[in-house]
Amino acid sequence: MNINFFINLVYDSNHLNTMSNHHDFRLRPRFYKDIDENVDVVRQKFINYTKNVPSGFLMKIRDYHIQFSIQGEKKKYWSPHLTLELEKFIGKEETATHIRGLFGPSQTMWTFFIFLHFIIAGVFLVFMMFAFSDMMLKKSIVNDCIIMILMVISWILLYVIGRQTRANGYDQMEELEQEFNKIIE
Repeated sequence: MNINFFINLVYDSNHLNTMSNHHDFRLRPRFYKDIDENVDVVRQKFINYTKNVPSGFLMKIRDYHIQFSIQGEKKKYWSPHLTLELEKFIGKEETATHIRGLFGPSQTMWTFFIFLHFIIAGVFLVFMMFAFSDMMLKKSIVNDCIIMILMVISWILLYVIGRQTRANGYDQMEELEQEFNKIIE
């Protein structure tokens, strides 16, 4: 991979030669890249690219915020999106561009994923309070503890599912990265 990642990405043992941190907990990998060109020049490169976007890609630009994603036949529920923020900073030239990149799932998928986390956490906390109340009343807390254990198992299952969907989208993430590198060159 050509991008200097702030946090290395790990998907499976086939990709360990380009990624070094195997114990990464991030499901939405980030990177930063500095370019010695004015931010408006870099933004114009992205605008020019939108005029000739290859089939299978979609790009939306609002000010200095860019959404780049897979569309059409190649799009699956695990297909990644690349979100870019273009920022001005002082570099070797008079002004340079600092690009913040974030790979992640579609916004709808990510919102649903986080919603499930909140539901599981809420159920866990409610049954923890029930267990504490039952313990103070000298009642059995077995059922409450079973539900809390099931919530922890559910959370772990959500994490495993998130890692698997990220691994499924790895090839498409590399395609997005290659197109990104073509644009900024």
